[in-house]
Amino acid sequence: MSDAPGAPPTAIYVDADACPVREEIYRVAARHGLGVFVVSNGSRPIRPPGLPHVRMVVVGQGADVADDWIAERVTATDLCVTADIPLAARCLAKGARALSHTGRLWTEDNIGNALAGREMARHLREMGLGGGGPPPLTKADRSRFLDALETTVQAALRAAVRGAHQPRRL
Repeated sequence: MSDAPGAPPTAIYVDADACPVREEIYRVAARHGLGVFVVSNGSRPIRPPGLPHVRMVVVGQGADVADDWIAERVTATDLCVTADIPLAARCLAKGARALSHTGRLWTEDNIGNALAGREMARHLREMGLGGGGPPPLTKADRSRFLDALETTVQAALRAAVRGAHQPRRL
């Protein structure tokens, strides 16, 4: 996870506070030799996995502080795993890939509708309608996520090989 010659040009950024698939990310990253940045504001304790390719990053408290840290560093050959639709949009705007923990790949084609749906859901909650949060993650969701993660990592690696590499400083 450095600018050293031969270092992987692709990294995975994890919006970690509400991410239920961290272990799956660690396994896929290890298989491909990728660095992982697990970014949290510390509101929920996250046990460091003790893996050399995983860096735990605890940012300050406050709305969007972890999102800002990720959005400032993610590059066009990276991947961000997040359920946060505005963060996914920020990553896409930088040319990076974004994937939800259920395996939904965020793209330029679907992010606008997702942002609009998020705003509508917020409005309904303010009116006292809706709510309850997302359903629990199922085995099928985990399987779909792993398939999507593998496919997305391979696409990011192909893009890096084509020359889109921008060195990152840790």
